[in-house]
Amino acid sequence: MKNNCFAILLLMLASCNFAPKTNTATTGNTFIPGGKKVIVYTTADSTNLRIAATDTLQFKDLPQPVETQVCVFVDPDKTFQPFLGIGGAITDAAAEVFAKLPKDKQQQFLQAYYDTTKGIGYTLARTSIGSSDFSSDDYNYVADKDSSLQSFNVAHDKQFRIPLIKQAIAAAGGKLTMFVSPWTPPAWMKDNNDKLHGGHLLAKFYQPWANYYGKFIHEYEKEGMPIWGLSVQNEPMATQRWESCVYTAEMERDFLKNYLGPTLAKDGLSDKKIIVWDHNRDLMYQRADVIFSDPEAAKYAWGIGFHWYESWSGGSELYDNVARVHEAWPDKNIMFTEGCAEKFIPEQINSWALGERYGRSMINDFNNGTVGWTDWNILLDEKGGPNHVGNYCFAPVHANTTTGELIYTSAYYYIGQFSKFIRPGAKRISSVASRSHLLTTAFLNPDGKIAVVVMNTGSLTSPVQLWIKGKAAEYVSKPHSIVTLVL
Repeated sequence: MKNNCFAILLLMLASCNFAPKTNTATTGNTFIPGGKKVIVYTTADSTNLRIAATDTLQFKDLPQPVETQVCVFVDPDKTFQPFLGIGGAITDAAAEVFAKLPKDKQQQFLQAYYDTTKGIGYTLARTSIGSSDFSSDDYNYVADKDSSLQSFNVAHDKQFRIPLIKQAIAAAGGKLTMFVSPWTPPAWMKDNNDKLHGGHLLAKFYQPWANYYGKFIHEYEKEGMPIWGLSVQNEPMATQRWESCVYTAEMERDFLKNYLGPTLAKDGLSDKKIIVWDHNRDLMYQRADVIFSDPEAAKYAWGIGFHWYESWSGGSELYDNVARVHEAWPDKNIMFTEGCAEKFIPEQINSWALGERYGRSMINDFNNGTVGWTDWNILLDEKGGPNHVGNYCFAPVHANTTTGELIYTSAYYYIGQFSKFIRPGAKRISSVASRSHLLTTAFLNPDGKIAVVVMNTGSLTSPVQLWIKGKAAEYVSKPHSIVTLVL
C-alpha cells in the first residue's frame, strides 16, 4: 500500500509545472507557418521603393539553418507587451503650417498620416497644454494672477490647433488616442516669474496648477476631442530658453500624489492615464524608482514616458535603461513620448540617416518593453519651424509654404513601416536576427496577422530567411533598407 501511495505521489508531482513564471512573456497556441504567404513591403535607400509591396513569399522546410545563412527567427508563441499605437504631436507649429497649405494638399497630408489604407495609419497624438517652443508665441490660458482660474479659456487654440486636431481625428476614422503635456505653468506661478528658462512651480500654486490640467481636459473634451491621458511635465529636468519648468523626482512624486492625482479624481477624470518623467532615457530609471516605489504616488501613474535626446551631445541611445525600467516595474507602462532630429539643415532634408534613426530607436524601444511611440511635430515648414525661439528641427513631413509642396522625408517612411502594419491591440512576439547589421521586432495583430519589421543598417545585399518553427521564407534584403513582412 505504501509503495502504491508513493507511486501516485510521483505521478502527481510529475504532472505539476514548477518552471518559474515570467512577468514579461506568455506562451500562446502553436503557430504553424506552412501554407501561409508572406507579403514584403520595402523602403530602401537609392531606390524608389517607399513602403512598396515588393514580393510574395512561400514557406519551405528548413529544419536547421546553417551558419552561412542569414536568418530572422520569429516565435509567435512567445508574446510580450501589448501595443498601444504610433503617432505624432499636433503642435501649434504643425497647425499653423497646415493652415497655409492649399485645400488639396491639406487632404493629402491628412490621408498620408491617418488613413490606414492610403496612409500610414497613425493612432496616437500628443498636444501641449499652452505654448511650447513650437508655437509662434508664448501664452497660457488664464489672466495674470487668476489663481481661481475663472478666466480660463482655450480661445487661442481655436484658430489653428483645434481645427487640425478635429480633422486628424476624422481622418483617422473618428478616434485618436490623445495625450497632453504642459511645458510650463503661467509665469506668476513660478519662482523665476518667467514662462521660459526653467524655474520651479511655487508651492502655494500646486493646487491651482493641478486644477489647470482638469480645466484644459474638460475644455478640449467639450470641443469634441477626447483626452486619453496626460504627462505631468514635459522635460522636467531641462532649463531651456523656451517654456520649461524643473521638477526633481521628489517634487514630481509629491505633486502627483498630493495634488494632481487626487484633483483629477475629484474632477471625474480618474480614467485619464498619467505619464511621469516625459524626458530622456538617461535619468528615467531614477525617476521611476522615486515615483513607482512610493505606493501613494504609484497608484496614480499609468506609466513612464521618455524622449531620445540624451544622445544630442554625441552619446549613444541608452536603450538598456528602458529595459531596466521594464524589468523592475513590469506592471507600469513605458511609452516613447517625443523625438525628432534636431538642428534643421535644409540640405539634409533628403538624408537617409533621418529615417534610420527612427527605425533604430523604434525597434530597440519596442524590444525593451515600450507600448507606444509618439513622434514630435507631424509637420513643419521649409525652415524647420515656426518656433518662437529659433529651435528649428526636422519633421517627417515638411511643407514649402510658398509653393504648397509637401516633402516626405525618409523618417515618414520608416515610421510607416511600423504604424501601417502594427495595429493597436497587437502583442509583441519574439524576433531575433543572426547578423548584427539586421535589427528586428515583430508583433501579432488582433486579426491574427503577424508583422515582422527588419531593418538592414549595412551596405550589402543579402538573402534573408524568415524562419518560423522549421520553415523559412526567403527574401532579398537591400542595403540601408527596412521591410515589413506580413503573414
